[in-house]
Amino acid sequence: MSTLMEDDIKRWTAKRKAALVMEIILGKTTVAEASRSFDLPPSEIEEWVDDAKKGMENALRAKPLDIKEQYERQLADLQSAYGEAMLELRARKKLASLLGNEDEK
Repeated sequence: MSTLMEDDIKRWTAKRKAALVMEIILGKTTVAEASRSFDLPPSEIEEWVDDAKKGMENALRAKPLDIKEQYERQLADLQSAYGEAMLELRARKKLASLLGNEDEK
């Protein structure tokens, strides 16, 4: 691992996370190896990699979004997905009541 990676890391700063993500991107280590080495869940490391990719994509835009715009866009997407899920749930409940399956409410 790089010089930024001490053996006993107590706090994962943004700089340390970035160093680890760069090592994964450059192929110097894998998520599984890092997970074992630093006793972290693979899902957490994968989330850092995903966040880094999003940040990189935004940085390379002709007109980068500011953080507020990014969160607002993400919130709008989540609200839309929630609305769709609620509509589907209501439709299923209505269908169940029309078919006489009252126990599925």
